[in-house]
Order: sequence, then C-alpha cells, then structure tokens
Amino acid sequence: MANGKVLVIMGSDSDFPIMEGCFKILNKFGVEYEVHIASAHRTPAKAEKLSKEAKGNGFSVIIAAAGLAAHLAGVIASNTVLPVIGVPCKGGALNGVDALYATVQMPTGIPVATVAIDGGSNAAILACQMLAISDCDLTNKLVDYKNELASSVEAKETKLQAKLMEAGL
Repeated sequence: MANGKVLVIMGSDSDFPIMEGCFKILNKFGVEYEVHIASAHRTPAKAEKLSKEAKGNGFSVIIAAAGLAAHLAGVIASNTVLPVIGVPCKGGALNGVDALYATVQMPTGIPVATVAIDGGSNAAILACQMLAISDCDLTNKLVDYKNELASSVEAKETKLQAKLMEAGL
C-alpha cells in the first residue's frame, strides 16, 4: 500500500460511472481510498465535516466530483488545507461546461486542481503523483505506468505502418 490516503467525494451516486476509472487507477497503484457522497447544496454540513476532518483522518489528497453547478470541490477546498482535485461531470443543458467553469474558477486562496470534464482517471493519476512526492515505491509505479503508455503508442505506430504497407500507401 502506498503512503497517504485519498478521500473521494461524489456529489451524487450518478457520478459513479465517471469515477469508476478513478477507483481502478487508485487500486492499480495500491493507493488506499474512501468514497462518500455529499452535496454542496443538499448536505452542506456533511461536505464541510468530511473536508474539515480529512487531514485528521489520515487523508493526504481529496478528489471531489460533481456536475451542473459543481460547487462541491470549492466547498471542500474552503474547509481544508489538503490539495483538492475537482472532477467536473457531464450533465444538464451545458453538457458539463458549467461544471468545468464552477470547478476551475476559484477565488484566490481557495485553489482546486481541475481535470477535464469526466476526467476521473486523470484525477486519480494526479493524486498518485502528489502522493509520490514522498513515496519512492509509488514513484516507481508511476514511471512504469508512463513507460507502458509510451509502449502502447509505439505498438500502435507499428500496426499503422504495417497497415499502410499492406494497403500499398
């Protein structure tokens, strides 16, 4: 198990399909995590409690996923000194752009690192990179992962060149 834990807070259970990739990445890297549902608007006291108690409960990074108005990550960040990664989720009339703006446009003093719309997997990778600052084993796992990514691109290049030759192009 990696040093440090990640607290994942989803605004709704409807965010689960987006965040499933996040959980898979955290599992792949052996990072301990907990998942909770708390709404910035419907259960603000719970969101505040989770964020205020996170550091004392051994968490090192918080990932907050929400759609529509997407104030969850900002509410979480306003109540902790831990780094917060926001995941804006698709939904509503603006298909996630509103969630992106609400997550990324934070006032000075309340930063939220924000990944792409529906970027749960990238949020997990960023959390792992933050934890790896003080965890050599996790650093090595990330290096291996990046090498796997590069190898997969090279394998695709090889297949492409074979297709081009086969087609006489």
